[in-house]
Amino acid sequence: MPTYEYQCRECGHAFDEYQPITAEPLVVCPNCGKHALKRVMGTGGGLIFKGSGFYQTDYKKNGSSPSTTPPKKEKPQETKGGEKKSDPPDAQSSPTPPKKD
Repeated sequence: MPTYEYQCRECGHAFDEYQPITAEPLVVCPNCGKHALKRVMGTGGGLIFKGSGFYQTDYKKNGSSPSTTPPKKEKPQETKGGEKKSDPPDAQSSPTPPKKD
């Protein structure tokens, strides 16, 4: 819920009110009781992420984003006999199906 700033046109009293977005603006001044309140355009608060799903470094600029860096290639693993074991083929590079006669 946002915090709205109000100011009375009659007595000049200013205050903040924590309200739901769907709530109607206040009209009665709590200081003088007159129907002279107006909602003031405030600076607003900073956006704060709370909880375990957010990290301090999530939105930091560090020169390059993870999506622009190429994926790292893994080295082939060696088997017991000293031979290098190659990675399994990708699903996209499957052998061509046999021809039908």
